[in-house]
Amino acid sequence: MRTVRQHVARHARPLPSRVCHVSRRGCANSQCVQSCRYIAVRQNRYVTQSVQLPLLMALSGSRPERLPVWFMRQAGRSLPEYRKARQGVAMLDACLTPELAAELTCQPVWRHGVDAAVFFSDIMVPLALAGVDVTIEPGIGPVIAHPVRSADDVAALASHRITDGSAITAAVRMAVAELDVPIIGFAGAPFTLAAYLVEGRGSRDHLAARSFMHAEPAAWDCLLTWCARISGEFLRLQAAGGAAAVQLFDSWAGVLSLQDYMAHAAPYSRLALQAVDVPRIHFGTGTGHLLEAMFECGCQALSIDYRTPLNEAARRVPGAVLQGNIDPAFLAAGWSALEAHTRDVVARGRNAPAHIVGLGHGVPPQTDPAVLTDLVSLIHEL
Repeated sequence: MRTVRQHVARHARPLPSRVCHVSRRGCANSQCVQSCRYIAVRQNRYVTQSVQLPLLMALSGSRPERLPVWFMRQAGRSLPEYRKARQGVAMLDACLTPELAAELTCQPVWRHGVDAAVFFSDIMVPLALAGVDVTIEPGIGPVIAHPVRSADDVAALASHRITDGSAITAAVRMAVAELDVPIIGFAGAPFTLAAYLVEGRGSRDHLAARSFMHAEPAAWDCLLTWCARISGEFLRLQAAGGAAAVQLFDSWAGVLSLQDYMAHAAPYSRLALQAVDVPRIHFGTGTGHLLEAMFECGCQALSIDYRTPLNEAARRVPGAVLQGNIDPAFLAAGWSALEAHTRDVVARGRNAPAHIVGLGHGVPPQTDPAVLTDLVSLIHEL
């Protein structure tokens, strides 16, 4: 199996020199004098010798000297090197090719100097690993060949298991060996996975999923329990490879009322998050009305979308580390507007025990990479 550097060399893309996560200067050796975390491989075990990294300090509830920053979808179509590496490679194939997945994970760290790498994958990957017939179609997104529409469908699905997740662990391990910043693993939350399984693809209001939830409560419980176990196993595979933290994405939970979320979604998110003992981040879109319930699922940090001011989130959930929540729209609004908005977000984030700066959603594909690089520099100066 090739290393990430051998894989990149094969594709004629030289790697940037290693950068110290504290000083942003080049490191003289693998364990730099600035107390970088040094990860050693000993009999395939990753041993963290220092946790004085801004991201991990923030997740512990402490405020590091420099604000940590990373972006959802930072490994994506906004990067020309990503587009080149992905050319002719289907999404699921890229996710399940360890060398490529590791390279794509590392690219935004090498380019932008962010304080964490988010593992390159997709929330559909654990479904595919469990034998679900799913594709990711350009311009459409995930498509489930045989949607779940009955209790019998759920019973048939419940026998599926992830039988081989070695590609995931191997990819994370390769990326960990290349980077001096933590890797964040992730998975889709059970409700979001179930919504795709029932609807068959993305939906505006997930009416079919919500109807099934109320019409077939026993089958819904079985379906969500299965999704929680699959998501939890996916998180475990990434943690086994060296992921230092994880994030649970609940993309569609915002369509639920608070009552329905607490009864039909939150218990299963809690089950998924319990699968790992690394720091946990919980994110949802349009979930401003669910913040307290999401925090109670068992996480250290809440990732807030751009709709909810951070000072409001800090008031409502005073014990939570907050992540976010720069509006991605400002990335194309000009530097003056972006800088002013970022300073406002950071000021509001000071109301929380700790703040991890990021976007309130993913990086849009059309984003100029130079804007993200400059944004990282600005945040590190604040």
